[in-house]
Amino acid sequence: MQFHHHGYVSTDPRIQDAAGVGIDRPDELPENVDVLIVGTGPAGMITAAQLSHFPGITTRIVERRGERLAIGQADGIQARSVETFQAFGFAERIIAEAYRITEMAFWTPDPTDASRIVRSARAVDDPAGISEFPHLIVNQARVLDYFAEVMANSPTRMEPDYGFDFRSLVNTDEGDYPVTVTLVHTDGERAGQERIVHARYVVGADGARSAVRDSIGCTLAGDQAFHAWGVMDVLAVTDFPDIRMKCAIQSGTGGNILLIPREGGYLFRMYVDLGEVSADDNGAVRKTTIDEIIAKANAIIHPYTLDVKNVSWHSVYEVAHRLTDRFDDVLPAEVGTRTPRVFITGDACHTHSAKAGQGMNVSMQDGFNLAWKLAYVLEGRSPESLLGTYSAERQVIARNLIDFDKQWSTLMATRPEDLEVPLEDFYTRTAEFPSGFMTEYPPSMLIGAAADQPLAAGFPLGKRFKSASVVRVGDANPVQLGHHHRADGRWRLYAFADAAASGEASALSDWAEWLQTSPESPLILHTPGGTDIDSVFDVKVIYQQDHTGVDIGSVPAAFLPKIGPFELIDYEKVYSTDPEHDIFELRGIDRGGAVVVVRPDQYVANVLPLAETEELAAFFRQVLLVR
Repeated sequence: MQFHHHGYVSTDPRIQDAAGVGIDRPDELPENVDVLIVGTGPAGMITAAQLSHFPGITTRIVERRGERLAIGQADGIQARSVETFQAFGFAERIIAEAYRITEMAFWTPDPTDASRIVRSARAVDDPAGISEFPHLIVNQARVLDYFAEVMANSPTRMEPDYGFDFRSLVNTDEGDYPVTVTLVHTDGERAGQERIVHARYVVGADGARSAVRDSIGCTLAGDQAFHAWGVMDVLAVTDFPDIRMKCAIQSGTGGNILLIPREGGYLFRMYVDLGEVSADDNGAVRKTTIDEIIAKANAIIHPYTLDVKNVSWHSVYEVAHRLTDRFDDVLPAEVGTRTPRVFITGDACHTHSAKAGQGMNVSMQDGFNLAWKLAYVLEGRSPESLLGTYSAERQVIARNLIDFDKQWSTLMATRPEDLEVPLEDFYTRTAEFPSGFMTEYPPSMLIGAAADQPLAAGFPLGKRFKSASVVRVGDANPVQLGHHHRADGRWRLYAFADAAASGEASALSDWAEWLQTSPESPLILHTPGGTDIDSVFDVKVIYQQDHTGVDIGSVPAAFLPKIGPFELIDYEKVYSTDPEHDIFELRGIDRGGAVVVVRPDQYVANVLPLAETEELAAFFRQVLLVR
């Protein structure tokens, strides 16, 4: 964490100075806003948290509840989400309070007595080292609390506006605030009264029954598996030996359980198989009582027993897999003729089972993808056409998620003897997908062509930037390079040096000189006047030598920018290889050097040779406006 560059700080450095709309922020919901977010679930809160770092943008997030969420239904946090939490500054704290999954145990019928279950296999949760971050279990409500803290500590001092229910919207396509939204107070003295808000853009993060989705004519289409599950968060006494392990339990008598230990050391969740549901059930299965769910769980885990002492939450649901035809208000016939004004995210776009632990995770990536794009358009950094990439990128990801979840939920509901491959084999073989690392955006205005991909084979275009250990030259500290990619809305330019020493003329020094002085340089073309030179682009260099072989005094000035009112030198942009974990070898970086461009949401946008400065300039000219 860097601070003091605007003067000495003796208080919590995570609390930024109020600026822009955060100065004297009104408690009352304004009549006009730049972005109105509906719903304080994971998708809505991450969208708000990202936008909260842009003090020139008026963003408000409304929620029909009168207060924060106390008990969340989602709890699985995949490693990609923890990477994202790192960008927002709270990964370490949430890891400390969460349950960490390191193994999964698989239980199947005893071959000698099918009425009993036995442990048949164990699987390491991340055998291939997909991420340096763990797979966590923590209450969704706590995730929302952390994003709320980010918002409150940001320059905009943002906080949710509770007690507003969304009723309707109309896009007039006229004026500065073309979307007219009708809200209704849900509590307090004004309960039942309407509130009209005019917005430039609206984001519907209001769940599977989204009224925002309905207002723009989108519908969820898909199928239902006609299979029901009871889910319960409980405190219980049991002789089942793996009660503190994630388990897939398949019984011989019929029925399965997915067991998820919860944070805190005692609580755990069980997804209990309630069996097939007839097409004419008409929701009757949802009336299954908690006592019936507990009895079913006891039958499945025989010969072990479960004595439930307390139930903090339970529900019954039927698996459904549905996806909207679009994620914004632009009809297919209108694509290319206008840009979107209304967007939907998270469960408003895609619904599926909870057992693959994907709902909250994919929803947050929806919001992360959208928020910085809204900010760039609203601040005049990018053309409005950028907003069309949200639906184009995220709808494909949602379709892949639903296809995967159909496989997983079907396997979970299948008797062991009917499986073509053991459940544990599928779990291990597909680990990269549920971890959140199979997302790969196709070429577009935001993703370059793959011609130079061999220069950095370990940073695939369109996939998230996979961190690796490097050494910070200025203080000899080993750090994870990707952990310095904060959710601050900036692009990252990682310059991987050729083999020349830091003081010698080289492809790197030529590139740095061009970046700092050429009229075609993105830094000069796209950085607003009166701001720090790294306000849009965070430029870092990684040398092939170890840190003792890099002369900091000979490093090009492009990598030692002067920051803040005192023009202090930033020494945290110069890195060398970690001798034990050479990033050039780990990520297949060409020894002749390369430039890796990373989007504000941590996805690799381009890979280019150091010499191809024209291509780098051309890439940013299609994404960013000249300032």
